[in-house]
Amino acid sequence: MDLKQYIADIKDFPKSGIIFRDVTPILDDPACMMQVVESLSRFVMESKATKIIAPEARGFFFGIPVAMNCKIGFAPVRKPGKLPRKTISQSYQLEYGEDSLEIHEDAILPGEKVVIIDDLLATGGTVEAMIQMVERMQASVVGVACVIELDDLKGRDRFHEIPFFSLVHYQGE
Repeated sequence: MDLKQYIADIKDFPKSGIIFRDVTPILDDPACMMQVVESLSRFVMESKATKIIAPEARGFFFGIPVAMNCKIGFAPVRKPGKLPRKTISQSYQLEYGEDSLEIHEDAILPGEKVVIIDDLLATGGTVEAMIQMVERMQASVVGVACVIELDDLKGRDRFHEIPFFSLVHYQGE
């Protein structure tokens, strides 16, 4: 199955000159979604992870079913103020400013092995922030996986020592 057929290219979103890679058509096709979940699950199982984390909102689309398939825990990573219990926060740089992510402070236990799952890897800033949070919680990131990788942006270079897996590649498009 060619996953690119299930990714909608939205030109000039969210701003002019950007091509947004929309993964929601994958969610609409059970066979396609199952293929994605199975592929990501193999990577997670090989990493011997004990927990999956994923950023809101599109990371949840894949992180939760993969965690269920692998029979391991899932912890959401969200924008500030969205989680109800005590959190830890990590700031990171964006192209035009700064943003932050939060996770419940008890979501990851010391020594846990964590895989980060997201829909898309671009510059790697979000993933790098999540790696820093996991390390602050005295756990380790044993893998990063995504559905789409924008190769030209070289996001994986920010965490090259951590095993990385992606299903679909876009270059200069």
